[in-house]
Amino acid sequence: MTTTTGMPVLQVSDLRVTYYTDAGRTRAVDGVNLTLYAGERLGLVGESGCGKSTMALALMRMIKPPGRIETGSVLVGPAGDQVDTLKLTEQQMLQARLSRIAYIPQGAMNSLNPVMKIQSQMIDAMRAHNVKGDHDELVRRAEVALESVELRRTVMRMYPHELSGGMKQRVCIAISILLSPKVIIADEPTSALDVVVQRQVMETICRVQEKLGAAVILIGHDMGLMAQITNRVAVMYAGKLVELSTVREMFTNPLHPYAQALISSLPNLENKGVFQSIPGLAPSLLRLPNGCTFHPRCKYAMDVCKTLAPPQSVTPSGRYVFCHLYDREGNRVQQPAVAGNGNAPHQKVPVAEN
Repeated sequence: MTTTTGMPVLQVSDLRVTYYTDAGRTRAVDGVNLTLYAGERLGLVGESGCGKSTMALALMRMIKPPGRIETGSVLVGPAGDQVDTLKLTEQQMLQARLSRIAYIPQGAMNSLNPVMKIQSQMIDAMRAHNVKGDHDELVRRAEVALESVELRRTVMRMYPHELSGGMKQRVCIAISILLSPKVIIADEPTSALDVVVQRQVMETICRVQEKLGAAVILIGHDMGLMAQITNRVAVMYAGKLVELSTVREMFTNPLHPYAQALISSLPNLENKGVFQSIPGLAPSLLRLPNGCTFHPRCKYAMDVCKTLAPPQSVTPSGRYVFCHLYDREGNRVQQPAVAGNGNAPHQKVPVAEN
């Protein structure tokens, strides 16, 4: 399994994204800090509306009004060649996309232009980034990119509607790696594919990542996929990161009560037909509860949870958790009586060695 001792290629500090609406101000991403290392695969999980996709768009600086990136920095690149994408001009950011940081959007197979052949779309992407070379050189570069995702060169002469869903997804991956980015963000890249094609697409992403030495952020809801593909898992809730752990630690010993509830909700062969749900609903970002945003749904909630936001705890192994149950070093300091909401203890899930 890849460790986090390599060179950082993405450093996110105090990232905050706000949407201004007629109903009020919403904090979609609230003070996120994150470091990603070369060759690493990070899973970003959480319920719908927790801020995962907004965070991805903010990293790409693709937030549109009424959204606004309020504060923070996003350093992309290895030491000595870092740029803060939030400080770039629009033209500079246009060049940084694909060359430094690439994005495979949710429903990427529908992002291809339906009236342009694949070759034209790939060449247009390279010309937009001032890639040197004549037409034939750009065609050869596109062919290499397609072959790296196991597609034949003949795909270049086809229109998107002539390709299957899995093939279109791999074309999008090929476009994202044309300029050898250091960071690749994949926002639920397999959500519209059957399980066999899902596996093929994820193997393609992993193989391409290893070839480039890039880092990948995989956004999704499929916890089983995260267990098999990622090295670390970050859990988001109501715009905040609540826990960041290695994949093995997350699935065998989650610390945050929300992470525990997510793991407990997975199907269990030992208890067939028994399903554990997380009580309540995620809060509206317009009306977040005081203190810890998860406390209305937490079986361990204490009085302090209702008034004070939890501080960051860092364990000796480098795990991050934001919860009043732990001290600054990640040691359990509170053992409250469980209020009782029907949740069973978390289960252990088989984790593949990466």
